[in-house]
Parts: sequence; structure tokens; C-alpha cells
Amino acid sequence: MSGILSLIGWSFLPTLVTGWAQTVYYGIAIRAGDPKPQPGTPRYAEHRRRIQILVVTLYLAYTIYEADYELQRASSFYADLGVPLHASERDIKSRFRRLAALYHPDKAGNGDSSQNAAVNAYFVHLKTAADTLLDPARRFAYERFGPDMLGWQRCVTIRDFVVRGAQNIVPYYGAAGALMYGLGLLGYLDWGRFERWLVLAVLFVFELHTVTRPGRPALFEKAVNPLLALVANRPPYLPFQAIALARKLSVTVYIAFSQIGPLLAADTSGGQVLVGGRKGLNEEAALKQGLDRLEATARSLDADAGRLLETEMAPFAGDEEMMGTVRGKVKEWLVQNTIRADPMVRDAVGRSFMKRRVDAPAGARGNR
Repeated sequence: MSGILSLIGWSFLPTLVTGWAQTVYYGIAIRAGDPKPQPGTPRYAEHRRRIQILVVTLYLAYTIYEADYELQRASSFYADLGVPLHASERDIKSRFRRLAALYHPDKAGNGDSSQNAAVNAYFVHLKTAADTLLDPARRFAYERFGPDMLGWQRCVTIRDFVVRGAQNIVPYYGAAGALMYGLGLLGYLDWGRFERWLVLAVLFVFELHTVTRPGRPALFEKAVNPLLALVANRPPYLPFQAIALARKLSVTVYIAFSQIGPLLAADTSGGQVLVGGRKGLNEEAALKQGLDRLEATARSLDADAGRLLETEMAPFAGDEEMMGTVRGKVKEWLVQNTIRADPMVRDAVGRSFMKRRVDAPAGARGNR
């Protein structure tokens, strides 16, 4: 749901990055002296549309890479023990005995207290991993729900774990559906509205099938994992990691619907990137509206400051001599404050202090 909420906050960032990227592109692709496409022309608008699509696509590709990197960094019980996904009970016990001989606190904890605590914590982690994988029900639950299942109380059988996991899955998709419906009513998810619900339904069916079937997802078991092992020589995805990656991918698809979808059908013939025809709002107009609101806010603050100054000067109303003195003092303060804030003045004062004699007696004046 946090990813869906980011659809609203991530609206002006592509525009800013696109402007910078378009400037860099013109600096590289157009030779010195050749005319560059000017804002307001169809060619400039078409370049802007294509560059923005590229910027958003690269960002979405990075989000997938980031999600995969986080999953690999978090590791798994299989990777920590160094056993394959299809390891037997005998293989797990044998591997744990070898690791215990290396990392048992009585054998490896010969350093200071902090090192001993780290060794003890790592051994406890290995013991928890081995105990979890040696229990068929807990192994089933770990592969589908991840480390969260370690804290589930009164869960013994596979059915207990599935029922407990469903208590997290159903509210998640219920809240996601309600949020999408609310954002659709507010007009934030106009493009690809049907496709969004389709993606959510497919993700829900995939996760429900993954956590309830005795085997692992066929897509990852027969295609994704063998390909990763062949190309990147990396550990395979467990079902709970596949679910986490699928959720991240669904959020990426939602962002693509919001950012790339309208741009594919945008009209650039008028010199602007118009989204949604007459009802659409081009990016330059949106930025202009933002600047207009900022200018109105600045005028409002200036008016409030003027009224506040008049309120402070009210006690001196009618006394021209006192008003003149106050105005003079305020003007003098503004001039001195402006001069002192000038970087050149601060630099000159600093050099003056550096030139002063360091061996002069107290009260002496002059420079070296």
C-alpha cells in the first residue's frame, strides 16, 4: 500500500529529471552552432515525451533491481546453512554439525565480550534455521511466509500456519483494494483502471496459490530459478521471496500505468505534452500553476509582514519625530545587515583579522 501511495507523491519528479536529461541530450546530440528545438514546438514536445518515458522506465527497472538486491542481502535459512532447497533431513543435520564445530560459542568465542555476543547470536541463528528446516510443518511455513512465522504462537501443523498466514493476506489485499477504489474516485488512477484491478486479482491468486500448495511455484521452480543459477550463479528464490518480488513488481506496474500509460497517447502536435486530450493537464501548465501558488503565498506573507510592522508601530502613531527616528534605525539596521551578509564583505573582514599582528600586546592597533 505504501507503494500505491507513492503514486501521488511521485508526480513532479519525472518532470524535473526529464528537463535536465533533455538539456544534456541536446548538448550531446546537437552540434555547436546548430539550432536546438525550442520550447513550444512539436519537435521539442515529442523529445520531451520520449525522454520522460525513458526516465520513468529506468526508474522502474531500478526499483525491481533494488527489490531483488534487498531479498538477496536478507538471505535465507538455506543460504545461511549452505544447503540446497531440496536438502534432506540428513543433509541439514550433517551441515549443521559442521557449522556448530566452527561457530559454537565454546570454540569460537575467545575474543572480547562484544565478539562473544556476536558469535553466540550467530550460533543461535544457525540453530534456529536448522530446527526450522528439520520440522516439516515449520519448513513449509518458512518457505511461504518467511521469518515472520517464527513468532506465530500455537501453530503446529501446516493447516495452523496457513490459517495464520491467511489472516495477514486477506486484510492486505482488502486494504489495497479499498485504497485503489478511493484513489480512483479522487481521480488519481484514471488511466488503466481495469488493468489495475486485473493486476491486483492476479497477484492475490498467485499468493494464495503459493501459500496453500504443497509444491513451490512452477514459474520459479522450472524457469526463473534455473535461469538465475545458470546465468548469475546465485541462490534460487523461495516462495516468500517470490511473493515479495511479485508485490514489488505490481507496484512498479501501477506506477507505469500512472506515468507511462498517459504519455503513450499524449498529443505533442501543439508544442506541449497534452495528456488525456482536452481534459488532460500538460506538465508546463502544472508547473506554472505551482509557481503561481508559490507567488500568491509569497504575496500573502509579504502582506502579513506589513500588517505586523504596522501593528508594532501603532504606539508611535502621531509622533512624527519618533516615527522618523524609528524609520532611520530600521533603515540603518537593514543596510548594516545587508552589508555584513555580503560574501565579499565577510571575506574581506576575515582577511583583515588574519593580517593582524599575533605578537602585539593587548590594546595595540595596526596590522603587520
